Amino acid sequence: MNNQNDNSNNHRRNFLKFLLASPLIGYAGTALASDTGKLDPDLQFILDLKKELISSPEEALNIFDLEAVARETLPRAHYGYIATGVADERSQIANRQGYKNIRLKARRMVDVRTIDTSVTLFGRKWASPLAIAPTGHQGAYHPQGELAVARAAKEKGKLMMLSNVTSNSVEDVNEARGEPVWFQLYASEHWSSNLKMIERAERAGCPVLILTVDMVGASYRETQDLFMRQDDRNCSACHGEVRSPFRGRPMYDGIDLNAYLDAGVRFDWDLVKKIKDTTDMKLIIKGITHPLDAKLCVEHGVDGIIVSNHGGRSQADSRGTIEILPEIVKAVDGRIPVMVDGGIRRGSDIFKALALGATAVDIGRPYLWGLGAFGQPGVERILDIFDAEFKVVMEQMGITSIDQITPASLALP
Repeated sequence: MNNQNDNSNNHRRNFLKFLLASPLIGYAGTALASDTGKLDPDLQFILDLKKELISSPEEALNIFDLEAVARETLPRAHYGYIATGVADERSQIANRQGYKNIRLKARRMVDVRTIDTSVTLFGRKWASPLAIAPTGHQGAYHPQGELAVARAAKEKGKLMMLSNVTSNSVEDVNEARGEPVWFQLYASEHWSSNLKMIERAERAGCPVLILTVDMVGASYRETQDLFMRQDDRNCSACHGEVRSPFRGRPMYDGIDLNAYLDAGVRFDWDLVKKIKDTTDMKLIIKGITHPLDAKLCVEHGVDGIIVSNHGGRSQADSRGTIEILPEIVKAVDGRIPVMVDGGIRRGSDIFKALALGATAVDIGRPYLWGLGAFGQPGVERILDIFDAEFKVVMEQMGITSIDQITPASLALP
């Protein structure tokens, strides 16, 4: 028993190191929880530089500067909901470590004065491969919630995906975005509830439906529980006595929530057929991590895949999504687009994902940091930083368009 406790404590200490490895402690996000051994004095000096919290989005040198503000600004329980993964955090750490394990191999003597970062998804051209992943409860991070994110997406021309556990209605978010967003669905076996949300999203003009399938069974979010214990506010004033991610959410208006929750969840190909028979929206499945499931997606007429482990928030001991991505791309064999999320923190991460076959990449936690720190301007700054870093990486790599990015640019572990 003592050995088990020691192991658990070691995992927790490792995660706290991982969580705190930001520019607030290490310069420009270069401090890594996994770094070992002695460094040269000049490098150690750089890593030991202390930084003050920024007071405006424009001051941010990287996305971690906004994370530091969000960590200090948000209520502990709310920040904990963003920060948490599951169990001992190995899935979340694997997402980040997977990118760190890949190095870049640059070509020289290439004219990179003109860079084209655009991608096309379902016939729609986007200026950048960076998309806004669906995340719920954004009103917990800023009063304007998803509306602030939608306005930032409009300002920066970004694809936005909206969770059905949104703090604002799909109609209001579409208005703020200036065009319909992609709509994400957590399905229940209570089909009439699913149908109401699907039809509502379609009436609102949403062109794509994203079915999230990786939230199966219990999810032990120990880090979230630790942060909640540190929050001494009276949470019942906002959440009521029964805390549920669904109660009071606008997309559940008119839905028998008790029936929806009591019905439970069953993900199978019959559900996919029902959805496809119901709507003309494109159907993407989010949460695919096995090549056999990817092949079945193609066989059952799914229009796209998002390789995701829910940001390390659902399945314990998942591999990093960047490690999984090549297997899914190979299984799909170019027949449908493959997107990826989880652990993307730098423009170089975007490049690595595209080099391994992703059509586009999605971010979750980073834009929530921007939202929690400064609202819409914070989200815009996050998007700008990613775009600027990605463009610089393309220039450094001697790459002038997305279609030129291949595995030949990578040194794989």
